[in-house]
Order: sequence, then C-alpha cells, then structure tokens
Amino acid sequence: MNRELLMLVDAISREKSVDRDVVFGAVESALASATKKLYQGEVDIRVAIDRESGIYETFRRWLVVPDEAGLQNPEAEEILSDAIDRIADIEVGDYIEESIESVPIGRIGAQAAKQVILQKIRDAEREQLLNDFLSRGERIFVGTVKRLDKGDIIVESGRVEGRLKRGEMIPKENLRSGDRVRAFILGVDPTQRGPQIMLSRSSPDFMVELFRQEVPEIEQGLLEIKSCARDSGSRAKIAVLSHDKRVDPIGTCVGVRGSRVTAVTNELAGERVDIVLWSEDPAQFVIGALAPANVQSIFVDEEQHGMDVVVDEENLAIAIGRGGQNV
Repeated sequence: MNRELLMLVDAISREKSVDRDVVFGAVESALASATKKLYQGEVDIRVAIDRESGIYETFRRWLVVPDEAGLQNPEAEEILSDAIDRIADIEVGDYIEESIESVPIGRIGAQAAKQVILQKIRDAEREQLLNDFLSRGERIFVGTVKRLDKGDIIVESGRVEGRLKRGEMIPKENLRSGDRVRAFILGVDPTQRGPQIMLSRSSPDFMVELFRQEVPEIEQGLLEIKSCARDSGSRAKIAVLSHDKRVDPIGTCVGVRGSRVTAVTNELAGERVDIVLWSEDPAQFVIGALAPANVQSIFVDEEQHGMDVVVDEENLAIAIGRGGQNV
C-alpha cells in the first residue's frame, strides 16, 4: 500500500507538473480529514507521510493558549499552566501531540482523496501563477472582462484573474463581458475566495500610472507627479514638478495638441484632468490648484493648518466648483 501511495504521488506530480511535496501535503490533508470524522467535536489532526518509504503517522494535537484566554475549543486547545505540567519548556503557540491509530488509505475513499488532492494542486497552481505575475512588478492590470460576480467584475489576463469591485469602478461606466479593460493593482487579498488580485479604476494611483505610461519624462526622472485628487468619472487634478529647468512640467504632461492628457482622459471615460504646478509653498500651491479661478489674496494659518482664500464675485462659483468639487 505504501508503494502504491508513492507511485500515486509521483504520477500526479508528473501529470500536473506540481512539486511532490504539494501532492504529499494534499494526501496528508485527505487522511487528516478522514481521521477527524472518527471523532466528535473540532479536533485537530496532523498526518505525516515519510517521503521515502510512504509510511505515515497520525497525531492528535492541542494548541497551547494563554491561561487568561481560556479554552475556546477544549477538543483542540490546552491552557499553558496545564501544558507545562506535561512538558516543562512548552510555550504559548506550541502544540502538544499524541500519536493515534492511522486510518488505512483505502478507507478514505479513492474519490474523496482525489478531490482533496486535485483541489490542493489547483490552489498551488493558482498561487504559482499569482506569484509569477506579481514578480513582474507591473502596477497596471490589462485584461478582458470575463464575468460578473455579485456586482464585481472579474478581469482575466492570460491565466491570471483580478477582481474589480463595484466601488472601485468609474461611476456610470458600463463594462460588458469581452471588453478590454485596464485597472490599477491595489494589492492581493488572500482571504478572498476566487481572484485575489484587487483592482481599481477610481483610485488616484491609477491616473498617476496612466500618466507615467504616457509621459516618458516621468520615468526618466525629469518630471514628478507629487499628488493626485480625483472625483472619478468627472474631474481630477494632478500636481507636477520638474527636476529639469528645461522641461515645462504642465506642457510636457499635456503633450502635443493635448495628445498625452487626451489619452488619459479617454481611458477614464472622459474624466477632465487639470494639471497644476506643485510648490513647496502651500499658498502658492493652492493658488495654482484653484485655477481657473483667480485668487485675490490668501492668508495661511500655519498653527491651525488652514487658510483663508479671497476671490471676487465672478470667480467664487469657479473656485468652489460644482458641488464643492474644485475646493
């Protein structure tokens, strides 16, 4: 039986191009699940298979928890003071193990074992794909809308999938299955069932990355986008700074006949972009950022981190913006 187990592991490992250890881990999980069914309550079982001989041992184990935490699951936990009576140098977070009789591999059912093994392999393959994708260091995910999932959109890029949540989409944007889409990679959520790469089209970082792709001078270090603010789908402002006196930061981001800023706007469903000059002087920065309104005077209260900005009647509505958007 042990020889058959080793042959099974080798066959699945070759067929699925997965490391033998992953297959062994899946078999151990299947055996542990079968053993748990023999007990009542939430017991913790560990199975260890010898990688050379195929002989396996089964252990029931208890997690050592602090006395003050108490036992949340008496079937699988032991408080520290009781554990010390059994093993002198044991610490919180360690396990107490007790060898128990192993379940014959035939008893777990070939089909059940195979399902657990294949699921483990699928998980390992998905994790490998995810790690390979993330190791490329890309910040924008380019893919095709595959399907809808509870209001979220699943985007596929090769064999990797990302999740674009409803709250991270551009308002009123209607993406359909088969549409080509770009989105910013927010990060990875390992607790998420299904696609774990979390995407956003409404994040300010997405706009920054789009400008980085359109404006080579940013990548070259001649220009820097210091900050970005977005009312996604409607309006945005980016603050830019030049590190080379020969480079006009605003004109460079706008591009010839507005080609660069238009490319970003088209990607973001017509979102209007204002490009303003960044300044270390807060007053100067705000005067530029409130454009197209003309500021008459400005008073900065450094202690309160606030400022009073004065504009004339004609410029008041422009300075505030629709629904307070500009301020």
